[in-house]
Amino acid sequence: MNCCSLMPFMLGIPLLWPCLMARESPKTEEVKHPAGSPLRVRRGWMWNQFFVPEEMNKTRHHIGQLRSDLDNGNNSFQYKLLGAEAGSIFVIDERTGDIYAVQKLDREERSLYTLRAQVIDTTTGRAVEPESEFVIRVSDINDNEPKFLDEPYEAIVPEMSPEGTFVIQVTASDADDPSSGNNARLLYSLLQGPPYFSIEPTTGVIRISSKMDRELQDEYWVIIQAKDMIGLPGALSGTTSVLIKLSDVNDNKPIFKDSLYRFSVSESAPVGTSLGTIMAYDNDIGENAEMDYSIEEDSETFDVITNNETQEGIIILEKKVDFEHQNHYRIRAKVKNRQVEEQLRKYHTEASTTVIKIQVEDVDEPPVFLLPYYIFEIAEGSSHGSFVGTVSAADPDQRKSPIGYSITRSKVFNIDDNGTVFTTNLLDREISAWYNLSVTATEKYNIEQISAVPVYVQVLNINDHAPEFSEYYETYVCENAVSGQVIQTISAVDRDESIEDHHFYFNLSVEENNSSFTIIDNQDNTAVILTNRTGFSLQEEPVFYVSILIADNGIPPLTSTNTLTIHVCDCGDSSSTQTCSDKDLMLSMGFRTEVVIAILICIMIIFGFIFLNLGLRQRRKQTLFPKKSEDFRENIFRYDEEGGGEEDTEAFDIMELRGSTVMRERKTRRSTRAEIQSLYRQSLQVGPDSAVFRKFILEKLEEANTDPCAPPFDSLQTYAFEGTGSLAGSLSSLGSAVSDQDENYDYLNELGPRFKRLACMFGSAMQSNN
Repeated sequence: MNCCSLMPFMLGIPLLWPCLMARESPKTEEVKHPAGSPLRVRRGWMWNQFFVPEEMNKTRHHIGQLRSDLDNGNNSFQYKLLGAEAGSIFVIDERTGDIYAVQKLDREERSLYTLRAQVIDTTTGRAVEPESEFVIRVSDINDNEPKFLDEPYEAIVPEMSPEGTFVIQVTASDADDPSSGNNARLLYSLLQGPPYFSIEPTTGVIRISSKMDRELQDEYWVIIQAKDMIGLPGALSGTTSVLIKLSDVNDNKPIFKDSLYRFSVSESAPVGTSLGTIMAYDNDIGENAEMDYSIEEDSETFDVITNNETQEGIIILEKKVDFEHQNHYRIRAKVKNRQVEEQLRKYHTEASTTVIKIQVEDVDEPPVFLLPYYIFEIAEGSSHGSFVGTVSAADPDQRKSPIGYSITRSKVFNIDDNGTVFTTNLLDREISAWYNLSVTATEKYNIEQISAVPVYVQVLNINDHAPEFSEYYETYVCENAVSGQVIQTISAVDRDESIEDHHFYFNLSVEENNSSFTIIDNQDNTAVILTNRTGFSLQEEPVFYVSILIADNGIPPLTSTNTLTIHVCDCGDSSSTQTCSDKDLMLSMGFRTEVVIAILICIMIIFGFIFLNLGLRQRRKQTLFPKKSEDFRENIFRYDEEGGGEEDTEAFDIMELRGSTVMRERKTRRSTRAEIQSLYRQSLQVGPDSAVFRKFILEKLEEANTDPCAPPFDSLQTYAFEGTGSLAGSLSSLGSAVSDQDENYDYLNELGPRFKRLACMFGSAMQSNN
């Protein structure tokens, strides 16, 4: 069997596709004849292949022909086409073996079809040759344009980038067969855009062709075209847009908006006051626009700081100004970027500067003292009106207002209009050695302008206090003391202040005629008292008073007479005054112990009285109504149904409620229809009687106020009151002896809309029970 396929002209290029057929050498195969005689049949094909162009618009396109070597042209052979696409996409002429495509083929959807062919002898109905498999290949044509799959494209490149800088690479895809000619070979070109960019034709890489300035334009659009068939005539094309943004570089220095700024500041403004702001602009953005301001000269009075949010310079007062000293200033400020890369420093060689003029405004200032504080000295004991010192203050303003002085809260010192401080009372250094004063200066032209200065006055010491005993001495001497025995060591103190160390001299007073004791000065500000005889009598002379003269080393020296009391003591055999001291100590301690015990006893009596009183009150409360409380709790626990009103007195019969095993006899329910209807009508006519309720509540309140043993649950009984008597009677179920099943509730429907729900409930219940 032979096969041939001829492809028509495509795209103006004549192409002749040869018939591709793989043949085996002819073979013979013995086939049994129907009559039984063997018949040798020649076998003609093993494998065939056909080609068909895609996208053919013919409704019946001839692909090729299948023909057996045994076919002699007498039309006795029938050709059959087998396979999944046989009959639907491909058909065969059974007589001639011609194969046709009845549908439009697309190589991009499917490029290969596998079919089977068979030849049948119509005279015998048998297969002349066995089935043979062959393929149909769909050949490619340029029917797909290039497409950019990754669009939209966006690229960012730094401004001022040099020529040849890579920007972005765009890539298009063509669905045609890349092995079939130039159908899928693409060529890129810049279809539309500024002259700052170029594109490589084969790779689609976009590069910078010249420098760009972001401050002039920060983004560009370019349109890229991709053509297949390497741009030959008849090629298909696709386009895409690319957004190219320029990122900022620090190629602009900050520049002041104004070359001169004017500010003013009051001379009373405190340090840290903001005078105003200066502003520079920078065409760059982000970190490249961050700037720092500074003062060119070394100014100690003003400074400038940068506001990082607004990029403004804030002029700050660093030192207080004085209008009388200098009333205007002229400074120069400069600005520069905070961060500049090394390769961009050529754009920042000279910083931008501006001039700032500051005018100081004069204000009425308070007086100013010549010194920040004053220290004066005055001797103690100075007379009234003694001079202490002089303070001085002046008005710093040009008008030079006179100054008045005063001392705040002082009864010892005063000051005149000249600033002279003098005393108004005597000074005692031992009472107060230093005085801290506050002198106020006030302008007489403007009394609101006030200033103050501290004044420290030191009171100098004079020797005006005589020495005295350093403590009170309890001195004892034994009856059996011998002469020359030391019984006491004494010392002295002096409240005066001495330039040198204090030195005291001890001696017996010249008035002291008692020779029983003597004194020895130890020359170290102490002295010892010694006995001057042997033996003392407690009965005859129990106490001795010795006058001791003490002198200091002041100028002039002062002396004082101090009396030492000496008690005669029966020391026993110990011959020590310690026993006398212990006795006195024990006596005092015993007295103290008795006082403490007495206080504790009083406290215990008071607490006992309080506890007793509380116990009696509690006992009284517990015995007031124990049975009633118990009955009340039992009543609440046992009785859980609605009462029958004032007339249902059995509901509160405590004795019957206590008997849990005894059931009360139920009263017969008033069940007649006429009685209930009449009661209903009467109840509508009666209505609430507020006067009766008010009278009842007042009576109960009066009973509770007059009865000290009234239980607290009277209010519970009060709420159970229903008025002067309910005409409807009791509704309590406790008095019901008649079963609900024996009652007919049809009359409830005639009582009006108020009993409609009750009639539905009881009427439906009776029907369900029946």
